[in-house]
Amino acid sequence: MKLLKIDHLGIAVNDMDAARQVWESILGLSFEGKETVEAQKVTTGFLPVGESEVELLESTSPDGPVAKFIEKRGEGFQHVAFRVENIEEALAELKEKGVKLIDEKPRKGAGGAMIAFLHPKSTNGVLVELCQRD
Repeated sequence: MKLLKIDHLGIAVNDMDAARQVWESILGLSFEGKETVEAQKVTTGFLPVGESEVELLESTSPDGPVAKFIEKRGEGFQHVAFRVENIEEALAELKEKGVKLIDEKPRKGAGGAMIAFLHPKSTNGVLVELCQRD
């Protein structure tokens, strides 16, 4: 498996517009706009930082994974995403190593990326996302 870079850091928020103002006013980041991913019950917003991004995540449903995360842990850091060269090969390699996967097959994420998550029980409590962008 070849990791290319940290693609983005996911930050769970209750209110995308309020959170955006914080990241823009305090750190001077530029907001690139919102995208709703219905299948994941989330609206995402990206703020580029060099070759990586900060991804704000606002749940679109009280039973969505981001809403459940916030209910349990509060707003804040939710996941780290690594860009990989080939997501299917990466998942096969990790499965072979005994890593617990949330997604055994890639699915479509924000920005047209193919994504898959590793279970935090296999990664010291950190939710890890793999993503491939063509």
